[in-house]
Amino acid sequence: MFSKFVRLAFLALMGAAAGTVAAAPPTAPVEPQVWTALGGDLGFIWNEDLLADLGVTLEERAGLGQPDRRGFVAVDLRSQGGLQFAVNALNFERFVGGRLALRGGFRLKSPDGALSLIDAALQPRANDPLTLELVDANGKAWFYMDRLMYAVSDDGRQLQVRTMDLRIHADLASRLGRPQVAGWAIAQMRMHLDVVAQNGTYIVRGGGSPVWPNTDVPGVPGAKYQADVFMLAFDAQYSRCTRTLGCSGTCTCDGPAGATDGHAVFTPSSTLRNNVNNGAAAETVTGDPLGTSSALYSADVAWWEKFSGTFPPYDNDQHPNLIWNLYRTDAEGRIDQVGRSGVKHAFLTTNIGCSSGPGSGGSNSQILGRSCSDTYGTSNNDSNSDLGPRSEIVPNGDAWARCGSIYDPDCNLSENSSGNTNYSQRLIVRESQLSGGTFRFESWYIVRDDIDIYNTMASRPVTFNYNGSGPWSISNGTPTRLGPAINQWVPANTADPNQRNVEIANAEGHTRVAVKARDLGNGTWRYDYAVMNFDFARASTTGTPGYSDDGTPAQRFRIVHNYGYDAFSLPLPAGVVVSGIEFSDGDLDTANDWTVANGAGSLSWTAPVNASPAPGVPAVLNPLNWGTLFRFSFIANSAPVAADIDLHVAQSGSPASYAATVIAPAAVLADLIFEDDFE
Repeated sequence: MFSKFVRLAFLALMGAAAGTVAAAPPTAPVEPQVWTALGGDLGFIWNEDLLADLGVTLEERAGLGQPDRRGFVAVDLRSQGGLQFAVNALNFERFVGGRLALRGGFRLKSPDGALSLIDAALQPRANDPLTLELVDANGKAWFYMDRLMYAVSDDGRQLQVRTMDLRIHADLASRLGRPQVAGWAIAQMRMHLDVVAQNGTYIVRGGGSPVWPNTDVPGVPGAKYQADVFMLAFDAQYSRCTRTLGCSGTCTCDGPAGATDGHAVFTPSSTLRNNVNNGAAAETVTGDPLGTSSALYSADVAWWEKFSGTFPPYDNDQHPNLIWNLYRTDAEGRIDQVGRSGVKHAFLTTNIGCSSGPGSGGSNSQILGRSCSDTYGTSNNDSNSDLGPRSEIVPNGDAWARCGSIYDPDCNLSENSSGNTNYSQRLIVRESQLSGGTFRFESWYIVRDDIDIYNTMASRPVTFNYNGSGPWSISNGTPTRLGPAINQWVPANTADPNQRNVEIANAEGHTRVAVKARDLGNGTWRYDYAVMNFDFARASTTGTPGYSDDGTPAQRFRIVHNYGYDAFSLPLPAGVVVSGIEFSDGDLDTANDWTVANGAGSLSWTAPVNASPAPGVPAVLNPLNWGTLFRFSFIANSAPVAADIDLHVAQSGSPASYAATVIAPAAVLADLIFEDDFE
């Protein structure tokens, strides 16, 4: 349910749903005011799989309530002492001091004895005003909390931290004999604090009306506010591993050389930043070649929580979504996408580091303002109540089909439990795929009306390690670069005559085709084609994305399918002989591999046939859908020349396929001579 503050903010925003939006005049700065929390509750969702990997179990739960709809188990906070924090004219700013004690809590059992968090306390970390430490009765900090996502509500009488990461303190990591796990997120938490103002009054927060994408810029004829959100930073963490999906009993993975080939989950913490521009171009992400927006006037971005209501500017609960992928490049230079996540639904923005308008200026936690940044932590990106399948999104436009989703399967407009397990919608990679070659992790935001999808994603090198009895760990390397991982495999502007990286961009979405041709030195060449479908889908839908007409059930937006491509082909001129043909979709399931055909002057791969598709769904299995990379490889007896490849669209329509000019084997010279009867 929306807080009273957000409901009031919504009423103020209704007039800004469409048309020209005037920027609010600047307001005088308001000195931060110190408030005190005197009670509330603290909610926990422990990652018990990861605890078990570390040899830790939850032995006692004292004074706890039942899990809420999101899965948090609440521990009451005592109305004594008090936790002080500062609030400015727009939002929460920082913790100042004090402490709050729990009424009950948890007792954990580690290999060397008990660790009690019963009647533990929260206190700000010295020299870090956005981090809280969780200390035991002796004042020892075993855990700490960061990546807070907060909102001030109920006219300033509550501070709601909707989610935050509970992380392992270095001292606990040392105690467990696993120093590498220091800083790992071990639980998702939320906190509801009851607060009073220091002097009995509350700050009335300001902020202008939002400036939505594609609305006019006052006083600048022809100029529009435009959305352009950047991936600012991210890092990935190991979350859990199981020997088999659906495992019961002993499920702990046994590493890359073990008897089982387990399923490991990795999850990022991702930070974005809205475009800083307000009439002149400036860097949003410092030092990155893609770090400056071409949009000179930054628009506000809608950030409404799913099922929260109907809001401007899209007449729905529009919000960004996140995905992440993992790539491996082997010693032969072949790239594979070995892991891909589902979709994370964003629900709130903390609006850190905002500029003062035009627009909302970061005053509303459901709207991302100019230059504002926001972080979704590791544990929140691992949350069962916020994850869904990619099949529920039309990616080119970020349209989510609430109707028929895992959260509303019967399309009655009410939110249900997702039914997710701890391995649903996660990035899962098999243990055997975590060694050999080099790796890149990639994190994206998908934002409606964003003018540049490539600066909303980034990738970085990562390495994996399995020490002794485990668990897995991931090290985040440098540099992090805006843009997709495929552009790190073959640069988009490559001058190498044996490489190409070409974009296919149109109203239906964006795709890149990259290829490397390598001379094997024995008269043959190896060709590796990577096709990355970013946001292309010729989707079949019913209803309308807006919610105002949802009173008519037929108008409720539903996705029948959002398929991408179902075939890839390239020319094979006379005399070209191929061998070593490969297809890779990154998984280890050969049953869904595309089949290859060599003949009639072409080499082609085609998705398997689905003998019993749902009504309105193309009769194919494992199409190349959005956010996904497939690889096609072979060896040929000919060097590369310019040639067109063809990508066939799974859904019928016009055009039936798209082409891109890259490189492919040239006709063999001897056959060209004999074609003219010249010897």
